Amino acid sequence: MSNKTFYVTTPIYYPSGKLHIGSAYTTIACDVLARYKRMMNYEVFYLTGLDEHGQKIQQKAQEAGITPQAYVDNMAVGVKNLWDLLNISYDKFIRTTDDYHEKVVADIFERLLAQGDIYLGEYSGWYSVSDEEFFTESQLAEVYYDDAGQVIGGLAPSGHEVELVSEESYFFKLSKYADRLVAFFKEHPEFIQPKGRMNEMLKNFIEPGLEDLAVSRTTFTWGVKVPSDPKHVVYVWIDALVNYITALGYGQDEHGNFDIFWHNDDQHEVLHMIGKDILRFHSIYWPIILMALDLPLPTRLVAHGWFVMQDGKMSKSKGNVVYPEMLVERFGLDPLRYYLMRSLPVGSDGTFTPEDYVGRINYELANDLGNLLNRTIAMINKYFDGSISTYAENVTDFDGDLAEIVAENLADYHKQMNAVNFPGALEAVWNIIARTNKYIDETAPWLLAKDESKQEELAAVMAHLAASLRLVAHLIQPFMMSTSNAIMEQLGFGLNFDLENLSLASMPAGVQVVEKGSPIFPRLDMEQEIAYIKEQMAADKTTADADWNPEEVELKSTKEDIKFDTFDAAEIRVAEVKEVEKVEGSDKLLRFRLDAGDGQDRQILSGIAKYYPDEQELVGKKVQIVANLKPRKMMKKYVSQGMILSAEHTGGLTLLTVDPSVPNGSIIG
Repeated sequence: MSNKTFYVTTPIYYPSGKLHIGSAYTTIACDVLARYKRMMNYEVFYLTGLDEHGQKIQQKAQEAGITPQAYVDNMAVGVKNLWDLLNISYDKFIRTTDDYHEKVVADIFERLLAQGDIYLGEYSGWYSVSDEEFFTESQLAEVYYDDAGQVIGGLAPSGHEVELVSEESYFFKLSKYADRLVAFFKEHPEFIQPKGRMNEMLKNFIEPGLEDLAVSRTTFTWGVKVPSDPKHVVYVWIDALVNYITALGYGQDEHGNFDIFWHNDDQHEVLHMIGKDILRFHSIYWPIILMALDLPLPTRLVAHGWFVMQDGKMSKSKGNVVYPEMLVERFGLDPLRYYLMRSLPVGSDGTFTPEDYVGRINYELANDLGNLLNRTIAMINKYFDGSISTYAENVTDFDGDLAEIVAENLADYHKQMNAVNFPGALEAVWNIIARTNKYIDETAPWLLAKDESKQEELAAVMAHLAASLRLVAHLIQPFMMSTSNAIMEQLGFGLNFDLENLSLASMPAGVQVVEKGSPIFPRLDMEQEIAYIKEQMAADKTTADADWNPEEVELKSTKEDIKFDTFDAAEIRVAEVKEVEKVEGSDKLLRFRLDAGDGQDRQILSGIAKYYPDEQELVGKKVQIVANLKPRKMMKKYVSQGMILSAEHTGGLTLLTVDPSVPNGSIIG
């Protein structure tokens, strides 16, 4: 067993719908890291799974007419099948309904209760069923007031409606550990990545003062019951977060994996990869739970962005949801893994388009890599009957520069992989591919072949091409296993991989090239394949289930049907944004001055500040407003005269605009 260990986890997904490429991204990203670390001779443990408790699961099971356990059992089968399709090399698939996990969750709760970190109290506050989360009034993105100025409702930061909940609840003393958490952040600036997200957590959640966290519910039963007070169910985030240690054996008779992998030092790393919208739970609640349990904290939290579409977040109603099964069935697995890892910038969102997807297959995989392999195989067979000479340095005038570029990019590849910068790592690989293609043009093997005195140079060129492709095959192995294997097999190297000692010169001598195989990436008909993807997306609009997981906003409506007369009572008008500004004292609200065509300025407050960091880009836009909504007082001093309509999707929220030529005040209906 290696002295170096690497423990990597995905978030445990919430099984309330079909998973699309957003969830596939996180799981493939962790798989790439796990495979890379194994090739670097680390002892690796890769965990993924499902978060199966909570009020929403209980409601969905009731709607389906089955038990919650039957519901999550069915979902687990589908998710495991998807991970198999994506060739995910996980070591364990945890479900929070697993007996051992439930027992440890209950034991942890009782321990924290006994040591005074949890206490019984009364909770009265705002709760979002969709988010499975409580909010204080100050945390709401939008607050609704009655005529007397009393708060009667509002919207969570996600845009979901909240309801006032009053019930007996157990609370966790977060404030007790706030100073210790801040000290840890300062001592470990690399803990949250990408850079800058730690400051978000400090500014938005810790510095204003950590309020004690409600960690139990009594209004539903589907969850881990508190042993000493069984009418309470353990709050889903406590239940979900401790999966990272229960999966290793913490709190159980056999906990060898916990002793092996749960360390934080130069030889051991614990890395959680999550979506950016659940960073607060992992960077604040989870470290505090570990502190209370007197356990080491993880090494890194990597909070990635989302894949969005050109028209905003993925939404089944828009017909723009992309499911991995469709892409794998049509194009194979490796193009999907390559595209997802190459196309999401570190720390920000990425945009999926059918044009980009097919284009990367044709230009980067087929043209750059595929043609390099095809040309090399063809020339070695043509000039040397499939035999490769031993690699030798500086035989031609171009060998040295090729070796230098390869060495620079090989070093950069490792740097980017350790920084979890997959686009950067693949860029380094493609730099090697581009330089090798250039090397062919520089050395002109077809000319060397005509001169008998140049046979040594020709053989050296073939050896350099084979060595470069072998190196590329090693570097892409964590990303594209089948492609990597095909390159190695076509060149006759077998399937022996070693990233630690990799270089051009590490190519084994006396290798025989096997018979030429099929092109690894045949060129695609761009127009035809783009049309296919768009057709599948449109088909999913009516046939696929809506998707939701902890990293993304729920897309399926949970509201009851209404009569036409109720809808018809809403007066929706076109209004032009004349001015917009941030509301002092709120990091969520924007204050709009609008012209709705009625001869007077209209003021509307909307909790969309985080979706429009440069709010001035909205000036001059023509938006849709509910004009006859009863005015309500907000922030105790503003009156909001209506509501601006927006579209909620998996990438965020977008205001609904209309063509600039439509007159202000036009009725929409």
